[in-house]
Amino acid sequence: MGFRFNRFIVAIPVFLDVALVILLPIVYSLAMRTGKSLLYYAIPLLAGLAVAHSFIPPTPGPIAVASVLGVDLGWMLLFGVIAGIPAMVVAGPLFGRYIGNKLHISVPAHIAKEAEKESDERKQLPSFALICFIILSPLALILLNTAGGVILEEGMLRDIVTFIGHPFIALIIATLLAMYFLGKRRGVTKEEMQTMTTKALEPAGIVILITGAGGVFKEVLIQSGVGDAMGELMASSGFPLVLLAFLISTFVRVAQGSATVAMITAAGLISPILEMVDLSQPSLALIAISIACGATVLSHVNDSGFWLVNRFLEMSEKDTLKSWTVMETIIGLVGFFVVFGLSFFFS
Repeated sequence: MGFRFNRFIVAIPVFLDVALVILLPIVYSLAMRTGKSLLYYAIPLLAGLAVAHSFIPPTPGPIAVASVLGVDLGWMLLFGVIAGIPAMVVAGPLFGRYIGNKLHISVPAHIAKEAEKESDERKQLPSFALICFIILSPLALILLNTAGGVILEEGMLRDIVTFIGHPFIALIIATLLAMYFLGKRRGVTKEEMQTMTTKALEPAGIVILITGAGGVFKEVLIQSGVGDAMGELMASSGFPLVLLAFLISTFVRVAQGSATVAMITAAGLISPILEMVDLSQPSLALIAISIACGATVLSHVNDSGFWLVNRFLEMSEKDTLKSWTVMETIIGLVGFFVVFGLSFFFS
């Protein structure tokens, strides 16, 4: 059970593919020790990674959607966890046990040979408690900011809480903690630290580009009048906004593949509609998580994640569709049903 929630935590601050590379050796090890199918352990791992990647700030997709829709990250984090945990449980341990018994995927031969060689590097790894502290610190600060805005009265204390709980400041604090505890205290030199931080910034470039493009796309829709026309058309459909957001995101996801791009595109499409109505922050957060749910379902051959799982587990395309695609769809649908139910209490 601990491993099933560990991958949920690890995926919060990093991209899905990075977290998969970090944790996959554990899956290989468990499968070799027990003789069970790789899917028995890989599906719970992937479910946790996928939920954190799409539902939980500060991963790129949720941050971008929150920025486009103007959603408070505290509310988005709260509803992301509420919708994500049942989705992770159903799509992970439950479906993983089923598909693991149905499809036996063996550990790749070259991995089995490499695993026989013991490494002393494991003894040098930082403690799990320290890693959890660093990863969860920005989330705690963001939630503290949200709670402080409701509980605390105007004054210096509230200003301080608001400052350190701002997503930018919270992430900077977490970065400084990581640099100190995982770098300086472990003997990393300034030159090595500079190399690591520079390399870590490289993947952020595409995220910044996509986020900026999403904001531009939103303004094009608004200024051209297309957004108003689309908003009136969709508003007249009679669909609840939560359902509408899910359907738009699902369509974009199936059409182009990337979950992050689907989330940003769907947020840009639905934002003109939201400007026509007065919604509370909880309602906006539910719509944002609904977009995340739609951007998770039906991952297939146009999604890089599909091929990442296909190659790492050395499965056929047919088996990847039966396992990974079904798992992603379960996550999206379970998450959406939770969000849809909550929307009746925050309408």
